[in-house]
Amino acid sequence: QVHLVESGGGLVQAGGSLRLSCAASGRTFSGYAMGWFRQAPGKEREFVAAIRWSTDYAYYAESVKGRFTCSRDSAKNTVYLQMNSLKPEDTAVYYCNVGLAVVAGAPGNYWGQGTQVTVSS
Repeated sequence: QVHLVESGGGLVQAGGSLRLSCAASGRTFSGYAMGWFRQAPGKEREFVAAIRWSTDYAYYAESVKGRFTCSRDSAKNTVYLQMNSLKPEDTAVYYCNVGLAVVAGAPGNYWGQGTQVTVSS
């Protein structure tokens, strides 16, 4: 059973930065990808970023390219999302996810509990 625990959300002013963390346990992740999705009030959950565990190559939604960086620490089984130049439209609950096709925007079966990110204007 995969267990994902997120941390690092909060309230920040527009233009500010936050770093989210997702600690994973329960299996080895070679061959998988881990990433982030977000859901704003009244909107569908959307892909944000993901990283292939084996290659360390990251993928991003167009809306966050150049502002967000997804990285991982394999020794800690942890994936990070560094969010810079935050905008009010980035406000959402951010969820960690692991699966085979996360880099293509298709979530796997395992989700974290979510962490709230609120960006004030």
